[in-house]
Amino acid sequence: MESLHARGARLFKFVDRTFNLNIKSSLRILQFFLDKLEAAPNDPVFAHFELVPDHLPEALKESIVKFPPGSLQFEIGIQSFNPEVQTLVSRRQNDAKAEENIRWLMTHSSAHLHVDLIAGLPGEDVASFARGFDRLVGLGPHEIQFGILKRLRGTPIIRHTETYKLVFDPYPPYTILATDRIDFAEMQRLVRFSRYWDLVANSGRFGHTLPMILGDSPFARFMRFADWLYGETDATHRIALHRLAGLVSQWLCLDGYDEATVTAVVARDYAGQGRRTPEEKAAVREQYLAAPQRQARHMET
Repeated sequence: MESLHARGARLFKFVDRTFNLNIKSSLRILQFFLDKLEAAPNDPVFAHFELVPDHLPEALKESIVKFPPGSLQFEIGIQSFNPEVQTLVSRRQNDAKAEENIRWLMTHSSAHLHVDLIAGLPGEDVASFARGFDRLVGLGPHEIQFGILKRLRGTPIIRHTETYKLVFDPYPPYTILATDRIDFAEMQRLVRFSRYWDLVANSGRFGHTLPMILGDSPFARFMRFADWLYGETDATHRIALHRLAGLVSQWLCLDGYDEATVTAVVARDYAGQGRRTPEEKAAVREQYLAAPQRQARHMET
């Protein structure tokens, strides 16, 4: 790590999914970055780690709170909140503790949180996934990574193929196409939901508008929006930002919101950013020099 830093590396991503299980090693690694941040605050580093969600001891918390905004990101794999599904995919997880830890990170730290759910797992239907999605939205992570199950070669998911009628695309990346609980058409709706969620929610471009879209039933309302958006565009890619902003406004008005209110909120997210001078934009970016662009947008909201 020291050698990489000396050669100019400033963005470090760790792919060990059990990073926070060996606390002694975790603390040494975190301290390395804290020392770099203290020694050169104008030449900051950015560190990305994957965490086991239900394991966050006090010693680790004490280090995490020392990181300034724009320097630390955690990817947290929930996959499913359904205990039966967790058992089928050999996942031991204390959901209550995982929720407690995510709330603590959102409340007491400046870490940017990516938390993932996976659609298409054996034994999970759309209703179960929706409950998990709404539960996660309620925790307020910066981004919810809505994944679609993929069959990695050599992984034990294959043992459930016959029992749960798992049908995978025969070509890489071997994405799930249907299960005994979710047929092909419904799976495609989830795929579109995932894509539009990334464009609207995870992009950080609609931070003030998103709560209006989600209301008090996040999954159901965003699915309605996704179905409508697909009907209007027949596309999930190459939707220009200005067009997307117009479509979001149109849908909110159709959903019953006052046009003036919608225009003001969407403008705050979209047009308002466009009115910043180059100097103002540079000043905002300067605050989060090391952070990836999308994370910086979330912090600007």
